[in-house]
Parts: sequence; C-alpha cells; structure tokens
Amino acid sequence: MTGQEFTVDACGLQCPGPILKLYNKIKEVQDGDVVTVQATDFGFTSDVEAWANSTGNRLLSVDTEGGMIVAKIQKGTAKKAEIGAALGKNKTMVIFSGDLDKAIAGCIIANGVIASGHQVSMFFTFWGLNLLRKNEPVKVKKNLVERMFGWMMPRGTHKARLSQMHMAGMGTAMIKSIMKKKNVASLPEMLQTAIDNGVRIQACQMSMDLMGIKHEELIEGIEIVGVATMLAASDDSNAVIFI
Repeated sequence: MTGQEFTVDACGLQCPGPILKLYNKIKEVQDGDVVTVQATDFGFTSDVEAWANSTGNRLLSVDTEGGMIVAKIQKGTAKKAEIGAALGKNKTMVIFSGDLDKAIAGCIIANGVIASGHQVSMFFTFWGLNLLRKNEPVKVKKNLVERMFGWMMPRGTHKARLSQMHMAGMGTAMIKSIMKKKNVASLPEMLQTAIDNGVRIQACQMSMDLMGIKHEELIEGIEIVGVATMLAASDDSNAVIFI
C-alpha cells in the first residue's frame, strides 16, 4: 500500500548530488512512502534505477518533463549484506587515462572478460572521456572555456598517444605500425568490438560537464551515467580495475 508522498528538488545538482538527496530523504520516510525526485542531471536517469535495485527500494517511474527528470521511488526494506556470499565473475573497469597503451590494455581485458562468458562495464571519466569522442569535429553550442578544453584535448581514439616514449609522435606511430604487422586490432577496432559484444561503455556525466564534452560528441553505444551506476556494477563484480 502506498503511504505518504514527498518531493525532493535536486535540479541543478551534478552527480552524485541527486542520489545523495534521494538517499537522505529515503532515510527520513517510512516503508511504503513515495519520494518524487526532480533532477536535471542526465546521468540520474540511469543512476536512480541502479540505486533502487541495489538498495531494495522500488522505482515506480522515470519520466522527462521539459528537460527535467522526474523519478518516483517507493521506500522498501533495505537489502542486507549476505555474509560469506560468493562474488560473481563480472568485472568493473574505471578508465581514467586517455593514453593509447592504457586504453588498449583496458579494451583487451574487457573483450577477454566478455569472451569468458562474463559481463564487464567500462566507466570512462576525466581524460578517459577523450577516447569516446568522435574523431571528427561535431558542431555543438559551447562557451569559450568549453571550446578551449575541446581544442586542447585529443579527440577520439585516433589522437590517443603513448603514456611513455611518445617521442613527438614517432613512438606512437611505431607501436601502431607494429600492431598492424602483428595483426593486432587497432584501438578503434578494439573499442567497437567491445561495444558490439555487449561491454557496457559508460561516460561519467559529471566529468563531461566539467570538461565541456557534449553528448552529441560521443560515439554511438555509450551510456551517460553517474557514480551510482558504476558502484552498482561493482557490487556484482569480483574485481574493480582502475586504469
């Protein structure tokens, strides 16, 4: 039976602000009460579902009204940790770096996990987000600071360079040449293979906002999420890999 209804205004807050406001309100209300959260953070759409599933609360609906996300959550009995419960074999990866060699390693691991019959999510944040940008420029509305960030940061997998021995481009060109001779897939091919095989490729909404990266600039097949989504995935994993 539905209890009382409450409203939380989280508009204007970036991840994890909306989730934190929801969490604090849920603690105050009684089982069966419904909390309506209003937010403008696009990542909240994914986060609220992941959060509800991992905490034992019930997500009643998620709608977008005039650019505002409205989610209704009914409080339930919080999940309790199962002592000694076996972890799954899924993996969660946090891709913080945009370096070519580190990105290749991440994609190799991710595709290996999928090939083993398990699930893996790759959460791209800060400099790692550049790997998800389209290689060609996209016309989007930006302010001066956002345009400056876009000019200074490498765009897409083609512009990624080695973390060491880049040597003004010679080292990066050499490793790409060797990969081709050894019949090793290129980074763009590895990333696309990961997407095609079901790897969850996630972009951090908060980092996108800080760095002025727009949704339209990202390649196809990307989820825009917040930290709660990444943490929910890590709950079902036996390893969190930070690259």
